[in-house]
Amino acid sequence: MTSSTTTAAGAAITTAEQQRLAEDARGEQPWKRWGPYLSERQWGTVREDYSPHGTAWEYLSHDAARSRAYRWGEDGIAGLCDDRQLLCLAVALWNGHDPILKERLFGLTNREGNHGEDVKELYYYLDATPTSSYLEMLYKYPQRAFPYAALVDGNRRRGKDQPELELVDTGIFDEHRYFDVVVEYAKAAANDLLMRITVHNRGPEAARIDVLPQLWFRNTWSWTEAAVKPELRAVGARVVGAHHPELGSYQLHCEEGAALLFCDNDTNVARLFGADASGGSGYSKDAFHEHVVAQRHGAVNPRQVGTKAAAHYALTVPAGGATQLRLRLTDAPSSPAPFGDFDAVVALRQREADEFYAALQVALPDAERRNVQRQAFAGLLWSKQFYYYDVPQWLHGDPAQPPPPPERLHGRNHDWQHLNNADVISMPDTWEYPWYAAWDLAFHCIPLALIDPAFAKAQLVLLTREWYMHPNGQLPAYEWAFGDVNPPVHAWAAWRVFEIDRKRHGGAGDLAFLERILHKLMLNFTWWVNRKDLDNNSIFQGGFLGLDNVGVFDRSAPLPTGGHINQSDGTSWMAMYSLNLMRIALELAQHDPVYEDIATKFFEHFLQIAAAMSSMTDEGSGLWDEQDEFFYSVLKLPTGERLPLRLRSMVGLVPLFAVETLEPQLLDKVPEFRKRLEWFLDHRPDLARLVSRWFEPGRGERRLLSLLRGHRMKCVLRRMLDETEFLSPNGVRSLSRQYLEHPYVFTEHGQSFSVSYQPAESTSGVFGGNSNWRGPVWFPMNFLIIESLQKFHHYYGDAFRIEHPTGSGNLLTLDAVADELTHRLTRIFLPGTGGARGSALCHGPYADDPHFRDHVLFHEYFDGDDGHGLGASHQTGWTGLVAKLLQPRSRSSHH
Repeated sequence: MTSSTTTAAGAAITTAEQQRLAEDARGEQPWKRWGPYLSERQWGTVREDYSPHGTAWEYLSHDAARSRAYRWGEDGIAGLCDDRQLLCLAVALWNGHDPILKERLFGLTNREGNHGEDVKELYYYLDATPTSSYLEMLYKYPQRAFPYAALVDGNRRRGKDQPELELVDTGIFDEHRYFDVVVEYAKAAANDLLMRITVHNRGPEAARIDVLPQLWFRNTWSWTEAAVKPELRAVGARVVGAHHPELGSYQLHCEEGAALLFCDNDTNVARLFGADASGGSGYSKDAFHEHVVAQRHGAVNPRQVGTKAAAHYALTVPAGGATQLRLRLTDAPSSPAPFGDFDAVVALRQREADEFYAALQVALPDAERRNVQRQAFAGLLWSKQFYYYDVPQWLHGDPAQPPPPPERLHGRNHDWQHLNNADVISMPDTWEYPWYAAWDLAFHCIPLALIDPAFAKAQLVLLTREWYMHPNGQLPAYEWAFGDVNPPVHAWAAWRVFEIDRKRHGGAGDLAFLERILHKLMLNFTWWVNRKDLDNNSIFQGGFLGLDNVGVFDRSAPLPTGGHINQSDGTSWMAMYSLNLMRIALELAQHDPVYEDIATKFFEHFLQIAAAMSSMTDEGSGLWDEQDEFFYSVLKLPTGERLPLRLRSMVGLVPLFAVETLEPQLLDKVPEFRKRLEWFLDHRPDLARLVSRWFEPGRGERRLLSLLRGHRMKCVLRRMLDETEFLSPNGVRSLSRQYLEHPYVFTEHGQSFSVSYQPAESTSGVFGGNSNWRGPVWFPMNFLIIESLQKFHHYYGDAFRIEHPTGSGNLLTLDAVADELTHRLTRIFLPGTGGARGSALCHGPYADDPHFRDHVLFHEYFDGDDGHGLGASHQTGWTGLVAKLLQPRSRSSHH
């Protein structure tokens, strides 16, 4: 452990990892240059799709990926690369039976899966530190032929009313005939990387396995004329020299037993297109597959030079035993004993990782919670990916390649030609979603702020930079359709990250960060006001808003009825956005009175939105339904007729999120804001009494701003906490369970549209069928519900109680309700009475196996009835919010 020093903010640095973070931030040592920035899947992405009509999954398949050089990125198993992904290091495997060398993770494409695309592998991110000083990942590799065809055929035969066929369902792990391949990385220095691969044979007999750690350059030379090509070359019996004109020179040292193989990271034109492989060395990207699996030893370059290299180890691992391999990638001068300090450095970095997390987890009560939280952090850190996408270049093509089909100039993302991304970004996951998503990323930054607030802040700023944000102010949604609209949670995330960082480091907090992001988010707010309020009455449409199939219609497409939907969720998100920006401006106003004007502007926006939602406008177009005492979206037809969509779903709970409390001490520091506020409230007392408790101070004279006063809040919570509607044993469902036996049906002009409660995977084909908001529990929305309840409690105090669950007669404070929801969510990941974790359906019969049970999967969403994991199995992104929920909070504050 390092001796204690302090940061500029005054917080003590007590661990070696914190010291490395500080050194990186000051530019003294590039500790973050190398990290797990290599995707688990580059094939089937929009970036690599050069088809006429955007059929990304079909254009570059898993089968073609081993033979085709990628244009925009790379993929691998348990991979590491530099922050520009120029040089990559990962592991490849062969068990002697597979038809292909295992170089990347397999999964079903959108059309192959009965519920959309899905990775069909078992792997776990076990540990990671923010600087990647220590990383650990586990991949479970069967000893029999991998069941590629069985997984495709089995899911093809299953309908949408049946669950997916998972890898464990094929029997491939029976009798424990598999390898646990553990890959660890430790940094001896910023550019000195130790790689340790431990292969455990869990089976009853000795088994052979070929292990090929691979080093290669991303292909940067095939796209432009006269590009300088980097080089890998054997410079010793077990040493690969790597030289890149920008990255510099490195050496990969391999332990005894390795046979060095070389080829080029170029396309195998002959295999893919039936043409002569001209223009390259003839030793193409799939040469190691040909050499190891097909036994075509002439496929590799005998001169031991190229742009892709492997250290080939042919191992036999005894039953129940393990074999370990060590490699070192370094820019240091050649050493006669590169492995002399290897084990000591790895052990030191492991110990330092333990110290780093021990300091964070000091208040966590038990080992299980610490394990879940640490794996959640590991998943977040392993899911930081290098993302490269230059839209103009992608649209128009490369000088040294045939031009793309002309259709793409009017197709996907053609109106985002300012966008040029080449950064390390927090991804939802690295297989199913190997690309950033704006609202996902905002949620990722909350737990990330606990371990690396500088990275969290930089991520939030990054999406507002001019090469991301559209000139019109829109934030890019995700690569499948940058123009889709996600909920505007960026300001909320920025404020929460600021608070978490300030609590950790003390002082006034990072005001420069707040100021920087406020100016850019004001542009985004203006885009919302100008583009998504069609009737100019502070009721918003929004469109897609990330909730996929929760509603009657596909909200990202023109409505079959014509007209538009005035959204309860879209409007509530904007009310929340207004309060978030107001609160940020008030923080800045304590240091610069100019921001008092801006805070007033957003306060007035909030009141206008609240009035519109509450039926106080002249048109009477509110979204509160007095009959059902719930918020509904309203369909406005071309005739002007308004039809409420009386579907009780998450869109009616989003109004809870628009809540803020203001302390009297804060108001005393912003006298101009307070004066203008009181003038406004004096002239519109009707508004003030409806949407706030301004004239009825709560505990400590604090004031409440909310879309929901006591009565309406109780009405909404009565529905939300009803176990026959929203409340499940594992959190709040996204659709009322009332629609299980009695689906909601909307009929208009002879057309009927139905929505039923579906606790698990969707039976609808909307959005490819790979997402479902018609019943399951979604972590980010539950997290916002919990935070909102804590804010309400901060105002109302212990005297305000509500029945939980509805009908039970059990009265709880709002804070206690938030705690109960937290308990329901976190127990998804914790062992139950039988030892198995509620989320571990993917483990099937192995849920309580000692080699499975402590490895946690963080799914995209969870079954609304029993809580098992659904969707993407590694979406630590926003499901990583469990790390924040597990962290004990101070009762002196609502956060």
